[in-house]
Amino acid sequence: MSLIKFNNRNRLFPWNNNQLKDFFSSDDFLFSDDFFDEDSLMPAMNVKELDEEFEVEFAAPGFKKSDFEVTLENHVLNVSAKKETKKEEEDKDYMRKEFSYNAFKRSLRLPETVDDMADIKAIYNDGILKLNLHKKEQAKETPKKVIEVI
Repeated sequence: MSLIKFNNRNRLFPWNNNQLKDFFSSDDFLFSDDFFDEDSLMPAMNVKELDEEFEVEFAAPGFKKSDFEVTLENHVLNVSAKKETKKEEEDKDYMRKEFSYNAFKRSLRLPETVDDMADIKAIYNDGILKLNLHKKEQAKETPKKVIEVI
């Protein structure tokens, strides 16, 4: 059984409806950009199913460990991050203000084989957030038993 991604971006981003995307991607529009593609606003994600666990990786460079919030509720894994930076510089003749804001949220409905009572290991290193989700005992594959025919 595989993980299923929630598509809740239509509620978060009103420009994700198909009519707007068709309008902005038409040939006679001023610019052509993938800003309105659904996946351009979300970090890339890899999911691996191993014998003992699922391994989920998010490409999220530029964040700190404290920027992330990982929750598990009703068999739905929510991963989000927020980063806000502000710079102000003031001199006698001018004032300069800069700011940036980055945020994302991804939600995954977990299969029944995931043990949501077990500890989830989350490691952020070199721009990659890696989560390890353990499988339930009955979901783990048992080794093949060879029966001798006599």
